[in-house]
This record gives sequence, structure tokens and C-alpha cells, in this order.
Amino acid sequence: MPMHWDAFLAAIQERGEYDSPEEAERAARVVLALLGAHLVGEVRAELAARLPDALALVLLNPLHCHEPLPPERFIRATAAWIEGATERTATWDVSAVLSVAADLAGEELMNRILLQLPPGYDLLFGRPQPVR
Repeated sequence: MPMHWDAFLAAIQERGEYDSPEEAERAARVVLALLGAHLVGEVRAELAARLPDALALVLLNPLHCHEPLPPERFIRATAAWIEGATERTATWDVSAVLSVAADLAGEELMNRILLQLPPGYDLLFGRPQPVR
């Protein structure tokens, strides 16, 4: 069952210490659109099913990405899409959104998500993995 819109934005607003739900929504839309470009198949569909409907559509209709971005470039891309953002503020935005998404996903789905992403995304999701 998807998380309710207000609860999802409230969680992001709290985690990101945003002044308004609008700031949380802006971050969520950009980060989930970029994330959607990196995930495929059942993994993307399963994560979308846990998001509020409007944000599920953002994840399922992602921005275009020709190759999976390493975490540093994901941060830079986020900064480019958010007016006035810097890499530092974009890191904050990414971490706020992805950590809430990770809470919704649960451990099993998160493991499958991380398998589709380049190394280092575990930290962006707030789920550090042991070094292999």
C-alpha cells in the first residue's frame, strides 16, 4: 500500500529540515525523477507502488539518463535541476528523499535497488553496506 502524500512529504520535510512542504516536494520530484532513470523493471515498479501516486508517476516517467551516474554525478545532476542549489544542498536533498524512500522500500527491496546502482549509493540512501 502506498504511503499517503502528506505523510511522505512530512517525512522528507522533517528529515531534510525544510521550511515548507513545497521545498520537500521540489526535492522529492527531482530526486525521484533522477532515481527512476537508474532503476529498471520490477525494482522500479515495486518502489513506485510504495510511493504516493503522484510521486510514483515521477519515478516511472524518469528524466533521461544515458548511463548510470556515479553518486557524485547524481548529486551534481540534482543540483542542476534545483534552482539555486549547490552540490552541498543537493547532497542534503538527495539524502532526505532517498532515506525516506529506503524506509518505505524495506531491506529486501533496498538490496535489489542497490544492485542496480553504481557503488556508493548505499550512503545516499542512509544504508551503508559492508565493504566487499
